[in-house]
Amino acid sequence: MFADNDPRLSQLLEGIVRLASGDLSSRIEVSPARDELDAIIMGTNLLAEDLQIIYEELEQRVQVRTQLLHEAHLEMQKMAMQDPLTGLANRSALLEALKGALDADGGSGDSPALLLMDLDAFKSINDSLGHTAGDHVLSIVGQKIRSAVRASDVVARLGGDEFAIVLPGASCDQAGIVAHRILAALAEPIDVPGRSVRCGASMGLSCGGAGKTPEDMLMEADVAMYASKAEGQNRLHRFEPGLLLVRRLRSQLVEDLRGAIQSGGLMLHYQPVVELGTGRIEGVEALVRWNHPSRGFIMPDEFIPLAEEAGLISELGNWVLRTAVHQLRDWLDASVVDGSFSVRINISATDLQSLQFIEDVRAVLKETGVRPEQVVLELTEVAIVKGNELDRYSLGGLRGLGVGIEIDDFGTGYSSISYLRRLPVDRVKVDRSLITGLGTDSSHPALVAAVLQLVRACGLEAVWEGVETAEQAEILRGLGCLSAQGYFFSKPVPPEQIPELLAAKPESAREQE
Repeated sequence: MFADNDPRLSQLLEGIVRLASGDLSSRIEVSPARDELDAIIMGTNLLAEDLQIIYEELEQRVQVRTQLLHEAHLEMQKMAMQDPLTGLANRSALLEALKGALDADGGSGDSPALLLMDLDAFKSINDSLGHTAGDHVLSIVGQKIRSAVRASDVVARLGGDEFAIVLPGASCDQAGIVAHRILAALAEPIDVPGRSVRCGASMGLSCGGAGKTPEDMLMEADVAMYASKAEGQNRLHRFEPGLLLVRRLRSQLVEDLRGAIQSGGLMLHYQPVVELGTGRIEGVEALVRWNHPSRGFIMPDEFIPLAEEAGLISELGNWVLRTAVHQLRDWLDASVVDGSFSVRINISATDLQSLQFIEDVRAVLKETGVRPEQVVLELTEVAIVKGNELDRYSLGGLRGLGVGIEIDDFGTGYSSISYLRRLPVDRVKVDRSLITGLGTDSSHPALVAAVLQLVRACGLEAVWEGVETAEQAEILRGLGCLSAQGYFFSKPVPPEQIPELLAAKPESAREQE
């Protein structure tokens, strides 16, 4: 045993207090006696040493974890400000960069400029080649833009095929030079697996100034970009205050169109399709018309693109479908037409992308009791040829319902018609441009005959559109063409005039009298 007055007891107590206070490097001196008290002291020192090692390991582990958390936080910040597909800045980063550039101006005159652009042909690339090819094109476009600007400029992808570039301290003229450099770069072909594509852009330019916010500049650039799109592909337009009025008028027109679709403010006119051999009207094409309450008649060439841009084209198409088929039912019930009479209805490429469209056609056939073969759906040549697998599935589904399918505007863009053998179509409507010289150009009948032979070689028949004179009709009849449509026979008329046209004696019958 050891004495109560042994100084080692106080040393031991002091050492334990130091250890308890966190001083794990503290050690208690061991005496030469090597007795039981020294054994306790040695044990306390060993415990302190173990605690110190454990604490240092824990501290190191905490330091590593803290570093990992910091790196993860930085990565999350980067992800939150970066477009994952292209690696460019995203909308949040763009707005932050634009705000910083505007703040840096501070009235010094070094205002930033903003370019906003979207790709002119991206939708057709995505639809025809698939999303993988589309993503590849977007990545290449991002690289091309990045290569055409300064290191200090911020390039962002805002979503879809829309890109933006912040140019700090750049005049409008300087930004215009950069914009044309980008447009030139995008005019070059882009290689995707199996082919090359071209993908120009429409660009809008907004220049900074006193009191402008990032949101103001984005709005101005967007307005200018739409003005550029209206002028044609691969163009740049600088924002002008007058464009705001154009935008407001366009927005109002979109709302008016939406209301007209929902409240019956549209109407259908019908243009006869004539059997050339007899002059009999075999069917009609339904053509939508809009008599605006304040602007008067607005041509389809104006409001149909508007409906496409505003996402109203499917709603418009469904209205045309239902109205036309119900009108046919009314004519059948009134014995104005018989079961061989058909109505042709134009549908958009957007309709083919919606499986609901097949159900809409099925529903209206069931509601009206009209036989499917009396309904012919017309699609443009471009929509059919550039369609993707969903389009082909939709075409197959429509054929399964028994409706007819006809290619409209045939001959406007493709030198090969081999695709006609692969697609579920019944007829083609030859574009009016192919008969404009008929009757005035002696070589033109041979062209018409060649087109007719090619169409028939694919097992199809043709309707000839745009017939304006008796001579054109006679030449087509002499060449063996079966059906035609055009102002010579009748312009599009309201539905109440169709019975009168049907009752009139065909031109061929009058000639025989």
